[in-house]
Amino acid sequence: MEHPIKILIVEDNVIIADDMQSMLEEIGYEIVDNVIVYEQAVDVLKNNHVDLVLIDIILASDKTGIDLGKHIRETYNIPFIFVTSNSDRATVENAKTVKPDGYLVKPFEQQDLYTSIEIALSNFNYAKKGMDKTEGQDIAEEITSNSVLKDSIFVKKQHLYYRIQFTDIQFIKADNVYLEVNTVDKKFLVRSPLKDYLEKLPKNKFYRAHKSYIVNVDHIDAINSKDIMINNNLIPISKDFKEFILSSMNS
Repeated sequence: MEHPIKILIVEDNVIIADDMQSMLEEIGYEIVDNVIVYEQAVDVLKNNHVDLVLIDIILASDKTGIDLGKHIRETYNIPFIFVTSNSDRATVENAKTVKPDGYLVKPFEQQDLYTSIEIALSNFNYAKKGMDKTEGQDIAEEITSNSVLKDSIFVKKQHLYYRIQFTDIQFIKADNVYLEVNTVDKKFLVRSPLKDYLEKLPKNKFYRAHKSYIVNVDHIDAINSKDIMINNNLIPISKDFKEFILSSMNS
């Protein structure tokens, strides 16, 4: 089985670096290291397997993130993304000289980070493999990110398709163009409208509790007039869903 995507963070603001590490680990990436200067990053790359590097352009060393990007391009065949507070023309033009696989401007949300990484990895792998399709790629295309089996659903995370049992899904939250599929111990991001996703789930267990939520009724721990609780998550409910749950409880 493929390993989780291993990421190196190069960021001299320790608070931002820790925040990025938490966001990434929550999604399911593995952090190889979290370093603040060019020299440390070069050392980590030399001694560890790294799939992708997130680089702050301004570092606490004489050499910048752009120098590190140049070193990666010359020495390794891996993608990197610049993460910076600077989006002025001079910085962007300078950054372009080393051909980064992404450019993320602070402040950003977890979703922005996830999207940038997935697009960078996807584009990098596509460019690396050229136009040739392997048998594995054909299979991957057949198992789409929302493929449904009788008792489970496949969800893509990094380069793997994880099979999730319907019984393990607690709730699904709509967030812009993405859905957060929450299981007992993991969270998956899926690109799909909530309405379409509901159609893939068993009708007797999953209900649209609110315009932004689908819930598995088997996981409801508590209810009041406005919310339900699932695994310590408070989820708002519509009037119709509240009436449905109360009538189910009393029947």
